[in-house]
Amino acid sequence: MPRYSEERKNAVLSKLLPPLNMTVAEVSRVEGIGLQTLYNWRDKAKLQGRSVPGNKPTSEQWSAEAKLAVVIETGSMNEAELSEYCRSKGLYVEQVKGWKASSLKGFANSREQEVESKQQRKADQIEIKNLKRELRRKEKALAETAALLVLR
Repeated sequence: MPRYSEERKNAVLSKLLPPLNMTVAEVSRVEGIGLQTLYNWRDKAKLQGRSVPGNKPTSEQWSAEAKLAVVIETGSMNEAELSEYCRSKGLYVEQVKGWKASSLKGFANSREQEVESKQQRKADQIEIKNLKRELRRKEKALAETAALLVLR
């Protein structure tokens, strides 16, 4: 069973990324490496937070995790470094900036959702209190009606 260096693995995995956008099967045929080996390398790279596509051919169809990994990877880069990174990955700077804006918007939405759920919880508690009060009143009225019927 052959052993492959990390550099070789990275070179092979880079063929899955744009601009080549090769499928795992194509890379397997070209490189002479088993399909399962390539799938394992790809899965390990995903777990390490590297941007590798799943079975999606274009970067816009990548999973949210892969897009977030790219945003995190490029977070500390200046414009020149970001441009170089995007060229090497086959991405556009506008895509990465859009993904970053979307992720920040998602964090803002989560805060809004938290506030909204708190308000909903408060409204639910008030409604429960009112329903319990109404139930007690109706039970008393029912008991009184039952007592009157028994006395007749």
